[in-house]
Amino acid sequence: MKTFLRAQWQNLVMANYEIDPQYLQPFLPKGVELDYFNGKSYVSLVGFLFKNTSIFGFPIPLMGTFEEVNLRFYVTRKIENEVRRGVVFINETVPNQLVAWVANKLYKEHYIAIPTSHYFNIGLNSKELTYSWKVQSKWNTIKVNAKNEKQKLQEGSMEHFIFEHYYGYTKVDAGETIEYRINHPSWETNTVTNYEIDCDFEAFYGQNFTSLNNKSPHSVILAEGSAISVDWKRVSF
Repeated sequence: MKTFLRAQWQNLVMANYEIDPQYLQPFLPKGVELDYFNGKSYVSLVGFLFKNTSIFGFPIPLMGTFEEVNLRFYVTRKIENEVRRGVVFINETVPNQLVAWVANKLYKEHYIAIPTSHYFNIGLNSKELTYSWKVQSKWNTIKVNAKNEKQKLQEGSMEHFIFEHYYGYTKVDAGETIEYRINHPSWETNTVTNYEIDCDFEAFYGQNFTSLNNKSPHSVILAEGSAISVDWKRVSF
């Protein structure tokens, strides 16, 4: 099986918001169902750093390291006795046109290219991380302060629910869904001690997400990340 993409994903910040399932239905691909945690559905605002990115084994010249910010929600696909847990992306943001074009062309994803930036201040015992992305004339930001101490995911926890989804599902249209697999080890987390979020969800993601503008997240999680790969094999159904 060929590998489409390899990279390091580092310092993944996840701000997780409870949302009424009706607002996710228009984005739900055919053949999958919403995944719930304790009976509730969630979307995550995610910021992280792509590093050392290569496509089909070839590094991306001058653009192998960049920020990504995305909004995603959680689904399952049932195949006989197997349950595949995956994510659906509302939108994925990167700073360069080439990366967005490749992802949209080959995986029918929903990437756009806009200005992004990040700031890391990592000390012996703590870290400060900020991701920023510019929509029209407004800079949106997600910032966390966290401890450096690593923790393994606990079965049944919110962290376990958020991170243990290894498939991506793309809604091509009402009648077609694309499935692909993302490979990485189970991630360790850092305890978040403080966070600040300034995001205009309605302006960027649409009216289905207006309620998030005035809502505090259920949780904000930081994962250290790891090397990842995305399989070239795609299943269309």
